[in-house]
Amino acid sequence: MIDGGPNPLAYNVTRAGQLVSRYGLVVVLAWIGFGKYVKMESRVLIEHSPLMSWIYHVFSVTTVARGLGTMEIVAALLIALHPLAPRASAVGSALAVVLFSGTISFLFTTPRVVLTHAGGLPVLSALPGQFLLKDLVLIGVALWTLGDSLTAAANSTLARSRE
Repeated sequence: MIDGGPNPLAYNVTRAGQLVSRYGLVVVLAWIGFGKYVKMESRVLIEHSPLMSWIYHVFSVTTVARGLGTMEIVAALLIALHPLAPRASAVGSALAVVLFSGTISFLFTTPRVVLTHAGGLPVLSALPGQFLLKDLVLIGVALWTLGDSLTAAANSTLARSRE
């Protein structure tokens, strides 16, 4: 929660950062989710994961891609509902945290994430290493939106109980 306080610039910058973070996360989740319905899918990442590779023995690649895409789209829609339904937004944020946790785990299970092109020093490959690394920031934003939505939901409940 932020207030106007003695520094309006700080307030405005903080508020802009919150809006860009929340709705930037919505755009990223929705875009990636819709991409799973066309050609973009996660097979290369999932098939090397000891936690998730089993899924291709149960479902087809297309079913897995569309299932993940649907979860990403649902998370985006729920997060976007924050002003109207903070509890729903919290559910979407929690789903995003779970999705990004899975993706971050691929940093440790996917071949060719770390290369040694820099004079023997380990560096992240562009694909898949740097592609996966961005999810550290995204999970941070999802955790923040989760906490913010839980706070808003609690404040809403408290306000209603006082009426």
